[in-house]
Amino acid sequence: MPKPALVRDIMTREVVTLYEEDNLLGVEEGMQHFRFRHLPVVDDGKLVGLITHRDLLRVAASVAEPGGAVKTHNIQERLFARDVMSRDLVSVREDTPIADAGLLMWNNKLGCLPVVSDDGRLVGIVTEADFVKLALRLLELTP
Repeated sequence: MPKPALVRDIMTREVVTLYEEDNLLGVEEGMQHFRFRHLPVVDDGKLVGLITHRDLLRVAASVAEPGGAVKTHNIQERLFARDVMSRDLVSVREDTPIADAGLLMWNNKLGCLPVVSDDGRLVGIVTEADFVKLALRLLELTP
C-alpha cells in the first residue's frame, strides 16, 4: 500500500456543514451524536467560518447552575452560527503535503484544517482523527 502523501489522501470529503443563518439549537446534540468537534460554516459552498465544540461551550450556561439546561436552550435558540463561529481560519488545499498540514495543526494547536479549492469552496476537512488513522495505517494496526 502506498504511503499517503497529500491532504487529499487522508481528508474527509463528505463534510457536514452549517450556514451562517442556522440556529444553534440542536447543534451540540448533533455534534455529540455524530462525534464531531468541528463544523465548517459555508455560504454558497464557500468556507466562511468554523464552529467548534469549544465555541458552543463558551455560550452555554453551567450545568451546575440551577436551570442551566433551560438557560442554555434559550441561549442556543437566540444565537446563530454567525454569532459564535470563528472567521479567521487556517485552511489548506488538497495538494498540501500531509507533513505540512500536520505541522500547521501542531504549531497552531488546531483540531482541524478545512480543505478548500482555489476559489474558496469547501472540499473536505482533515482532523486530528485523520492523522491518528494515518498513524495506525502506517503502523499496520488497522484491520
